[in-house]
Amino acid sequence: MESISPPAARARAGSLLSQPSRWPRWAYRVAAFGVVLVVGGVDYLTGHEILLSTFYLVAVALAAWTVGPIFAVVISLLSVGAWLVGDLAAGATYPQAFVPVWNAAIILAFYLIVIALLGRLRAVQRDLEIRVKQRTVALTEEMAERERLEREILDVSERERRRIGRDLHDTLGQLLTGTALAGQVLHEKLAARAVEGADESARIIALVEEAIEMTRGLARGLDPVEIEAGGLAQGLRELATATDRLSSGRCEYQGEELTMLLDSATATHLYRIAQEAVTNAVRHGRASRITIRLDEFEDRLRLTVHDDGVGIAAPARGGAGMGLRIMAHRATVIGGTFQARSAPEGGTTVVCEVREP
Repeated sequence: MESISPPAARARAGSLLSQPSRWPRWAYRVAAFGVVLVVGGVDYLTGHEILLSTFYLVAVALAAWTVGPIFAVVISLLSVGAWLVGDLAAGATYPQAFVPVWNAAIILAFYLIVIALLGRLRAVQRDLEIRVKQRTVALTEEMAERERLEREILDVSERERRRIGRDLHDTLGQLLTGTALAGQVLHEKLAARAVEGADESARIIALVEEAIEMTRGLARGLDPVEIEAGGLAQGLRELATATDRLSSGRCEYQGEELTMLLDSATATHLYRIAQEAVTNAVRHGRASRITIRLDEFEDRLRLTVHDDGVGIAAPARGGAGMGLRIMAHRATVIGGTFQARSAPEGGTTVVCEVREP
């Protein structure tokens, strides 16, 4: 059996309910005349002792709501005439000619009041519909603008991170490299003269070289390799290698080179999601083993980061952590799905899927 989601069911019900309003006006006119004829026939058959003038309100209300007040007045006059003719044909007698005229006037006045009330109600409804449509358009535009601003903020943040990464690599990295080379020259001179302190200079050079490696790692984290298209797999592989080298745990990448073409923004967001998941696993999850996977299907790409750490703790007051919110937001920006859950065998599994653009 076909399953229908609640939003789809509500939409279908709303479509069915709104279907009569799309009928042509002539159909409503015919329906109103038909009701008058039917009620008039029943009024004649039941005799003048039973008053059926109220049932003519069906035709009057139908005409007022669907066609307009002028046509409703016409139906009101026909209804009063049908009631009066039906009673006279059924043998009704009046002591004075004024009596049926007065009764007809009272009934007609009642119909006209109903027409006025329905007209006012209809005007209020149309005004509400216009306001709802205008508000819906405004909300849609506001949401689109907010999404655009969010994407722009992320892009600006990404560009700033890349700039800082390049500055680290091109300025601080080069400065440290020059310092290491100068220190190496000094060490060689001190060693050649057997001057005391040559060993200390060698240790200083080792510390500078370690600082160079750390600077390169920071620069690579802030400004990863170009990760458009298949470069995403290479970027994730290097992320796993760097994490494996710098952390006490084991981190590895599993996956093949990609054939799916990704734009730079999508690839960058996927890389950042993996980077954040790995960082959370190392810092908060106390994981000893982290696996990064990139699986390509026919029409989608799935990024999976699994660790054997402590898992996701119960969310504190205020919702999930900042890292999870950032990852989920990045997935939303690229039109993907995001899920972070505690794995049955322990640890945490982060999954992000995106469709082929």
